[in-house]
Amino acid sequence: MTAEAREAGAPEDPAADGLRPLHIALLTYKGNPFCGGQGVYVRHLSRELARLGHRVEVIGAQPYPVLDEGYDGLSLTELPSLDLYRQPDPFRTPKRDEYRDWIDALEVATMWTGGFPEPLTFSLRARRHLRARRGEFDVVHDNQTLGYGLLGDVGAPLVTTIHHPITVDRQLELDAAEGWKRRLSVRRWYGFTRMQKRVARRLPSVLTVSGTSQQEIVDHLGVRQDRIHVVHIGADTDLFSPDPSVPVVPGRIVTTSSADVPLKGLVHLVEALAKVRTEHPGAHLVVVGKRPAEGPVAQAMERYGLDGAVEFVKGISDAELVDLVRSAQIACVPSLYEGFSLPAAEAMATGTPLLATTGGAIPEVAGRDGETCLAVPPGDSEALAAGLVRLLGDAELRARLGAAGRERVLRHFTWARAAQGTVARYREAIARAGGDAEGRSAAAGGGPARRASGGSAVGGDRSASPASAEAVSPAAGGSAAGVDDSAPLVSAATTDVEGVNSESRATC
Repeated sequence: MTAEAREAGAPEDPAADGLRPLHIALLTYKGNPFCGGQGVYVRHLSRELARLGHRVEVIGAQPYPVLDEGYDGLSLTELPSLDLYRQPDPFRTPKRDEYRDWIDALEVATMWTGGFPEPLTFSLRARRHLRARRGEFDVVHDNQTLGYGLLGDVGAPLVTTIHHPITVDRQLELDAAEGWKRRLSVRRWYGFTRMQKRVARRLPSVLTVSGTSQQEIVDHLGVRQDRIHVVHIGADTDLFSPDPSVPVVPGRIVTTSSADVPLKGLVHLVEALAKVRTEHPGAHLVVVGKRPAEGPVAQAMERYGLDGAVEFVKGISDAELVDLVRSAQIACVPSLYEGFSLPAAEAMATGTPLLATTGGAIPEVAGRDGETCLAVPPGDSEALAAGLVRLLGDAELRARLGAAGRERVLRHFTWARAAQGTVARYREAIARAGGDAEGRSAAAGGGPARRASGGSAVGGDRSASPASAEAVSPAAGGSAAGVDDSAPLVSAATTDVEGVNSESRATC
């Protein structure tokens, strides 16, 4: 249906489930679709929701999400931050005329004190924006912002995706940290986990991507299990598909690593490659990600003399990425932990044989060892090397695992399935909230999504009044049911921030 028809009040065609289409606000505080899983999630889920007949307005901050074109019901609203981690000047200090309000001041102050403020400050801006547009959306879907601003009334029922508890990342960083100063820095940067726990425990409906993540959200964040629903995500199986015309490069191993952090296990794969090359001198690794200038991976490459055997690529197109994976004899996921593992699903969808660890939810995606992949323990470079040698030397095994992996993804892990499962949870959240989605849409006039950009986004983003602190008060609007923290949230907000613990991750 066109925007003009909606404005005229014409009845909408039913969605794919036969019910009235929903108007969805999909929030993402960081939307880069080429680095990290959150941008990938927003891009593909929003497209599939639009394909099902729903209207999806993605509301995001820098780096802004990239959405697929050609869908009438899909739009982007920019809700800008100060973009403190942009290239080429990450961790910059803004000029005086860049400050718009107290939220901007909070963003800079948190960065100056060693924290990562974007999830918190985005949540405050998003709350203000959504409350100014009350009645326009049937449901608000937060993509793991988990900021204080989203507690209480945001104008529509709230559904939140938690991909996995970042407490796992924090512990791995602490385990790898050398010296008290480094550990102190890690603890400060990951101070957001206090905020995340407080917010997560009060969320009425949580989606997650695997059974492993579901249990860890219960264990680490204290969320009641009956509030958590598993909706598997997946691969774009039209894009990530086999293509026999793409030549396979002998000895090529491909992996994805968005940052040089312990969680990704890249250092163990580099160590394994050194061992593999003693038997297969032509073995080489292509890493989709940024080359680290220093740190464990750079040190391992230098120690084993692998500069010419490890290549890093970034900023490539979807088509180039798919062809790169197709060209590999082996795709490898060496992570110590994953809440799902999109790279595993995407590699399997191309028919490229997969070697993966058993860290986190990877076995849920990759399947059984010897049937749809080869599986090895996480953090074990010897086991990785043995698996690589076995696959490089057995063409029949590679062909069998590649075909079985593709079939597994087609059966279980597609974005179309993910969108259908997500819509079912939206409708449950609306019913549970006692809201009449039809009534809300009628009150809003059923009009098209508004677009906002720059510092003057709808909702008064240029207001500098400290009175706007009501946005994080549990008493805001008198409707923050279930929020029982007695400590002032504004005070907590200055110390509890979510983020990542390296420049490469912050600029991702």
